[in-house]
Amino acid sequence: MKKVLVVLLALVMVFSFAACGGGGDDADNNNGGDAAGNSYDSIPDTMTSDDGTYEVAFVTDVGQLKDNSFNQFTWNGVKGYANANGLSYKYYQPANGNEATDADRLEAMSSAADAGAKVVVAAGFLQGPALQQAAVAYPDTMFLFVDGWTLQDDEGNDLQNVAAVVYQEEQAGYLAGYAVVMEGFTKLGFSGGGGGTNPACIRYGYGFVQGAEAAAEVKGVDIEMKYSWEYGSSYSPSPDLQAMLNGWYQAGTEVVFECGGSMYQSAFAAAGANDAYVVGVDTDQSGLSETVITSAMKDLAGSVEDVLAAFYAGNWSDFGGKCVTLGAAEGRVGIPTDTWSFQNWTVEEYNTMFEDLKSGNLVVDNTEISDPSTVSWDHITFVN
Repeated sequence: MKKVLVVLLALVMVFSFAACGGGGDDADNNNGGDAAGNSYDSIPDTMTSDDGTYEVAFVTDVGQLKDNSFNQFTWNGVKGYANANGLSYKYYQPANGNEATDADRLEAMSSAADAGAKVVVAAGFLQGPALQQAAVAYPDTMFLFVDGWTLQDDEGNDLQNVAAVVYQEEQAGYLAGYAVVMEGFTKLGFSGGGGGTNPACIRYGYGFVQGAEAAAEVKGVDIEMKYSWEYGSSYSPSPDLQAMLNGWYQAGTEVVFECGGSMYQSAFAAAGANDAYVVGVDTDQSGLSETVITSAMKDLAGSVEDVLAAFYAGNWSDFGGKCVTLGAAEGRVGIPTDTWSFQNWTVEEYNTMFEDLKSGNLVVDNTEISDPSTVSWDHITFVN
């Protein structure tokens, strides 16, 4: 696959406050390094503090820490900010791995707070119930809920020590779906993690379908779409997932948007065996496999670093008790231009569409529809 080097997306990063679960914004993805110029890979995942306490903590979502996706790039923001500012840091993985319970997550958060964490970053919507309990139990510890929402105490008051950040994944998904159809692909697939319960994955997928539909209208073509949440509950690769995707490709599917943690490993293997393509997720995954034609991205590291910076600047009140929605208007979602591989849709055309998203001239529906086949489409037929 030919890779054409072009200029990186460089967009102003401005936070916009909105009710979570509703409308959106979008963000530029920082895959490179921290504010001090260190690459994230060069920053150790473990460090030993002088006094045995760890000031900035991260509690992982299900799946692996180094998943080249959601966990890893949220963690990059945590360790990147801490390292650049001389702060101690540590990550905590809830017990029982992909079978972790709310009690396991609460234990991890409690361990972080007891070890001196001033700020705990918790990744993933599954953290909600445990995070609510931890925030009540540790009122002097601040919590950042990534892919979350505002949480309340037992009296229904918004917890001021919890800040939430969500993204307009539907915009990134839309851009990816539009791009692959404009490139000329008409047989697409979506394979999602979380069994159809993860709001972020749902938004990615529904946006992908909307983008494909819009491009199909422009080109006057019809699209066949396979859409599945099977074998994705743990966000991990598996022989069953790889076999399913291999069957898709052998039946003619050209591009699959694989959306869920380390599931991409199965997608890359299946695509590679069939000379086919994958859309990466959360970060630019083109460096992991030549099968990646583009990636639907959100700037996890950059937005986490921004909230941590606000806390240490004494501005936590700007975020505590609120949910910040980030999308194109903030430069926090998109597809990568530095690894552009499309021949039939240009970076200039992409930038024009991105500006329409930023300005609100183009609006992507963010309704959380886990089964888009229940919606009427003019140019898309869902197939088994």
